[in-house]
Amino acid sequence: MMSYQKIGLLSIALWQCLTITAQTKKYTMVEATNGMGTTLALKSLRQTSWQPGTHNFYQVVKSGNQNVWIRTAYPSKQTDTVASAQSFSYIDRVSKTPNTIPSIKWIDKNSYWFIHEGKLIKGTIENGKVTTNSVWAELPKEYDNLHVDPSGKIAYTIANNLYLISNEEKPIALTQDENKNIINGASQGVHRNEFGIDNGIFFSPKGNLVAYYRMDQTMVADYPVINWLVTPAVNTNVKYPMAGGTSHQVTLNVYNTKSGKTITLNTGAGKDHYLTSVTWSPDEKHIYVAILNRAQNHLWLNQYDALTGTKTKTLFEESSKTYVEPQHPLTFLPNNNHQFIWWSEADGYAHLYVYNTQGKLIRKLTDGAYVVNEINGFFRRTNEIIITTAKESPLDKNVYAVNYLTGTMRRIDKEAGVHSITSSEDGEYIYDTYTSSSVPRVSLIRSTDGLAKHTLLQATNTLKDFDRPQIKSVTLKADDGTPLYGKLILPTAFDAKKKYPVVVYLYNGPHVQLVRNTFPESGNLWYEYLAQRGYVVFTMDGRGSANRGRKFEQATFHQLGTVEMNDQLKGVAYLKSLPYVDANKMGVHGWSFGGFMTTSLMLRHPDVFKVGVAGGPVMDWSMYEVMYTERYMGTPQNNTKGFETSNLLTKTKNLKGKLLLIHGTDDATVVWQHSINFLKKAVDENVQVDYFVYPGYEHNVRGKDRVHLMQKVTDYFDLYLKPEGAN
Repeated sequence: MMSYQKIGLLSIALWQCLTITAQTKKYTMVEATNGMGTTLALKSLRQTSWQPGTHNFYQVVKSGNQNVWIRTAYPSKQTDTVASAQSFSYIDRVSKTPNTIPSIKWIDKNSYWFIHEGKLIKGTIENGKVTTNSVWAELPKEYDNLHVDPSGKIAYTIANNLYLISNEEKPIALTQDENKNIINGASQGVHRNEFGIDNGIFFSPKGNLVAYYRMDQTMVADYPVINWLVTPAVNTNVKYPMAGGTSHQVTLNVYNTKSGKTITLNTGAGKDHYLTSVTWSPDEKHIYVAILNRAQNHLWLNQYDALTGTKTKTLFEESSKTYVEPQHPLTFLPNNNHQFIWWSEADGYAHLYVYNTQGKLIRKLTDGAYVVNEINGFFRRTNEIIITTAKESPLDKNVYAVNYLTGTMRRIDKEAGVHSITSSEDGEYIYDTYTSSSVPRVSLIRSTDGLAKHTLLQATNTLKDFDRPQIKSVTLKADDGTPLYGKLILPTAFDAKKKYPVVVYLYNGPHVQLVRNTFPESGNLWYEYLAQRGYVVFTMDGRGSANRGRKFEQATFHQLGTVEMNDQLKGVAYLKSLPYVDANKMGVHGWSFGGFMTTSLMLRHPDVFKVGVAGGPVMDWSMYEVMYTERYMGTPQNNTKGFETSNLLTKTKNLKGKLLLIHGTDDATVVWQHSINFLKKAVDENVQVDYFVYPGYEHNVRGKDRVHLMQKVTDYFDLYLKPEGAN
């Protein structure tokens, strides 16, 4: 018979064994690919919002077996239940989702709206309780681009035309274009969604007028996209304006709900100029539009009469030897018809400036070698604007308040990391969710004056039981001395005396930043999966990537794939300097711009990487879209050398290593023809290339099939770089 002492010792030993086993779990490919969005997702608050005109914070929580909508009042922190899921399901007596609270959007302090089984529902709240939910409007099955205005007006599109419901009347068609290539009210496709465009319908502040984009793309050449999943295959033509070619033409129309008339703004610009930063004046008398020329190096901020469409003045102009890139509408100061905030990179960084409506600069609000990321609201009591910036570090995003009368700036948060916030209507409180390399997720309410905070959530580390790699922050120097930030991920069973293969993951294109102070510190569980299999993984943001200011981001102007590669080769030199890196077993992988970079490195520096996997790669910039390409490269006509240097179709014969190309057959961003043309060149020049397509996919592979994609990429590296001892 075993003694209690021996049983105790055996129990301890078993517990220690289980603990060690738990902390050495390996990722499955499913976990490495989609885990952070599914089984390994960090806990977060659901459906959070501030009730307009109050300090009441709303969220959806689980209570017993049902979901409930709750509010917490500040500063008292008193929490009450506003409604249960059943409060939203009685509308049709029987609901298909009786325990679901719909996605709720506020109209004003006392009312909200949501969509329920094809109906627009309006709800009301009194004394913190839902009182009614009633049908506001029947929505047609084909509706899209829904906009609900607090004035009670509703706009949406069907196909290429725009409709309006006013005062619960029947919908009226604001446009009746029969040609499907004349598109009204939709943001999709307008200037290819560049210049910050994410909206095609603009209600005036009181809802009396509605402005909308009208895009005419009849003059743009058709481009075929084939659906290979049916027999016989079916072709759908899309309009795809390529660099240097004919682009679509956009105008801005304004419909007057009182007169029933529509006018077109007389922009006086070239037919292929760009219209963005669309903003109503608070008094509805004017509409402001930033006009950008086709070359994207000159901008005019114009004011137009909202009733006649005539231009009343040009407030100011901006020009550059490279490009001007407006990304934001005007932000008028509270209770002020005459002063607004304008974003500009005029001094080399994205900063905020106060102008008046005569075009006079009042003051510069922010200043320094950092980028302003967002305007989040106004702290009205103190005349401050609430913003997020990269002031502390390009790897962080922190919260600040700036006095718009004096320019005085103060930090609101205290923690390093990346903060995402929403503010109450008056700015007295902010909801702040942040993460860092060592903090999975924290959500809290802060008083904007910095005197109080209330933590709502501290997410548990869902990766704590896994065998995770050591991660080193790396700072290198570009040719001009600019610091370049990267991360080195070591194999989980790292032995400094061994030699390991390396996989470099990159993007290094505009508007993307891979290396940030977020959780997980690696940035991607697939990197950690590779580390568990015995790879060193390296990623770095070179010049041309985001959040570093104009000089850094525009260093690639007219020479895409040159400066960026020089920076990535600095990373290669660093890797080769490490005694545990096997310089003969180096691989590189990227998608989209990263696919272009991967292929460029394999062809323009063929002795560096043994293996490359390029997804959705641009091979010839003359075949890419007008707005993006011409901003960074100009046109094939005015930058012949730049286009020739970056053209990978002329360099196929340089390939020495193993290259796998991957493309979606329905890709209308980087059209499939890029890869097809490259394959034809490979055949013509007797160059062996590996290839895989994803039928029915557009520019990337998402969902469950992404697991297949990442297994394909991993298997390819294993085939040619397989680490010693890997399965």
